[in-house]
Amino acid sequence: MATFKQTAAAGAALRYLALAAVTLLTIGPFLWLLSTSLKPAADNIFAYPPQWMPSAPTLENYRRVFEAQPFLLYLKNSLIVAALSVFCNLLFSSLAAYPLARMQFRGKGLIFGVLLASMMVPFQLLMIPVYQLAIWLGLQNSYLGLVLPHACTAFGIFFMRQAFSTLPMALEESALMEGVSRLQIWRYVLLPLVKPSLATLAVFSFIAVWGDFLWPLIIIDQPHLFTLPLGVNRLSSTFSLDWRLVAAGAVFSVLPILLFFGFTQQYFIEGALKGAVKQ
Repeated sequence: MATFKQTAAAGAALRYLALAAVTLLTIGPFLWLLSTSLKPAADNIFAYPPQWMPSAPTLENYRRVFEAQPFLLYLKNSLIVAALSVFCNLLFSSLAAYPLARMQFRGKGLIFGVLLASMMVPFQLLMIPVYQLAIWLGLQNSYLGLVLPHACTAFGIFFMRQAFSTLPMALEESALMEGVSRLQIWRYVLLPLVKPSLATLAVFSFIAVWGDFLWPLIIIDQPHLFTLPLGVNRLSSTFSLDWRLVAAGAVFSVLPILLFFGFTQQYFIEGALKGAVKQ
């Protein structure tokens, strides 16, 4: 018995050490970025071995960044685009996923197969037709133009379809017997039961929209509509020799993602665990 407990304890210790190593490997680049943004001009950021702790931490780099570029304006643009994109993706993806998961109709399998195949197509191949569509609709240099590629995604439809498929059909059948419409079933019966999945999709959508650089670079040419990734890129071209300022701008752009995940972490983990148990 003692040997078994010692073996179990040793196994648990090894697992925790492995998790700690993966954690350090994951957050290491961000910690280095944060350290660089807090270093004064006297510190050599390219010193070897690397100097993790600044000799005299300072927020001067952040002050200079905000003086050089309107980062609060970039933040407002990113928040508006991210909020609209996440809302539209949750709405349209769940609406499209409902019939694929709960209804029977001709061509259902073909539509689902095409949907899965479209997930393998990189955005770079669709960029030109999407750009032409945005120009035809007059969406260049507009928030709606930035939202267009993220308004409804194949991954979002597939993800919500899988979430709806796990719910028992008895709920829907009893609602239909009471005379409830399909749209009301979607809104009042099914959506409340898949809130963890909605939160998980919201996190994925928010991260994708927040870090998108290629599409805003193409569709926006007015500086007052720049998002944070474009602002950081503009900052790197302005202060190409001072990476402390570039690091400060990058840290500022990453913080909203961390805050958003912190607020939705409970639902995100719940949705992930629920999906793992179902499978």
